[in-house]
Amino acid sequence: MKIIILGAGQVGGTLAEHLAREENDITVIDTDAKKLRELHTKLDIRTVTGAGSYPIVLRQAGCEDADMLIAVTSSDEINMIACQVAHTLFRTPTKIARVRATAYLTRKGLFAHEAIPIDVLISPEQVVTDHVRRLIEHPGALQVLEFAGGLVQLVAVKAFYGGPLVGQDLAFLRRHMPNVDTRVAAIYRRNRPIIPRGDTVIEADDEVFFLAARRDIRAVMSELRRVERDFRRVMIAGGGNIGERLAEHLEHSHQVKIIEHSLERCTTLSERLDRTVVLHGSATSKRLLEEENIEDCDIFCALTNDDEVNIMSSLLAKRMGAKKVLTLINNAAYVDLVQGGEIDIAISPQQATIGSLLTHVRRGDIVNVHSLRRGAAEAIEAIAHGDKQSSKVVGRTIREIDLPEGTTIGAIVRGKEVMIAHDHIVIESGDHVILFVIDKRRIRDVERLFQVGLTFF
Repeated sequence: MKIIILGAGQVGGTLAEHLAREENDITVIDTDAKKLRELHTKLDIRTVTGAGSYPIVLRQAGCEDADMLIAVTSSDEINMIACQVAHTLFRTPTKIARVRATAYLTRKGLFAHEAIPIDVLISPEQVVTDHVRRLIEHPGALQVLEFAGGLVQLVAVKAFYGGPLVGQDLAFLRRHMPNVDTRVAAIYRRNRPIIPRGDTVIEADDEVFFLAARRDIRAVMSELRRVERDFRRVMIAGGGNIGERLAEHLEHSHQVKIIEHSLERCTTLSERLDRTVVLHGSATSKRLLEEENIEDCDIFCALTNDDEVNIMSSLLAKRMGAKKVLTLINNAAYVDLVQGGEIDIAISPQQATIGSLLTHVRRGDIVNVHSLRRGAAEAIEAIAHGDKQSSKVVGRTIREIDLPEGTTIGAIVRGKEVMIAHDHIVIESGDHVILFVIDKRRIRDVERLFQVGLTFF
């Protein structure tokens, strides 16, 4: 595909890296020539220096014959105008824009072809808020992803010494839990992926990705690690968009406190939120954390826009007795560095957002893409179409499907029924198939599996 990306920031740069690896024709536009030089040196892509909303710059980037425009600059207005220009002058088929301001997102009919022609809206703050909310709802999980409208979840947990499954093979899981159907999609051991088989033995500190129907997730998690009590007391550092949205979602079911350093913003938050306690001060203040009984806090969420403040406040909160700390980190290089030590969960907003963007870039009927382990692997939800003649999956048992190396089918959703993948299940047209792809180079092969042959038409 020929794709133009507006914005060479962290999201744009990470996306360009993902897509260039998959042999797409990528052009990145930005006003910052230094950032573009760095990207060009690292990746085999075209770059254009200039304002992405200018017609002449879009023409220079090849917008006339581009398949897709992805506008992810830091300005909502530039992203929106660029999509308008691409639609009006160049008839670009697919236009994706990052829009942050709630004032735009809450206006119905604003983003339609006869108004501002944006096909897909991406709100990073909402994506990250949902990501954090799911982790709070599943104590002990490192990542929680949803498929088929929430019917199926993929959860990553770290196996701990003393867990019932540690030291046992995966076949034991089925014998031990005969009434719960689940499938281990992948295991990461010392940062290396292992394709799970029945005789694979789970070791302590393994990162285990498993799929199950939403109702069974808790039961499976309890087998892999000691059961953690539900989080009730939540402290949020940073009252920005993410902090506010998270507090809004949690305040009726949890005890929530927000620490915000701007007095003006504190006033706004106290007016908008009903039950949340809003505190004016610094999240790195030992005295403030002491006064607010940080030792009673179940989870401390550092969500400011400053990585250093997030990391330091998380380390301080953990040392002072917070049970769990969750830290938002923009600099991708820091994420692997800090997670798993005193910081329990490090979240990269770019990686959370990339999945939403990749969903619309994939060929075949792909309805969900989630980036895993900082982009090392992907979980994909694809819809099967056609019949046995026109499709490589429909009418075949899972055993008969020629899956690319490093790819496993985890579950099938048919209507409202969740079926964990077993070799004898036959795929039908309209089934949602959830796959786990360890080798990103095989993504194209997975897409081809779900593309319908000409006989279908």
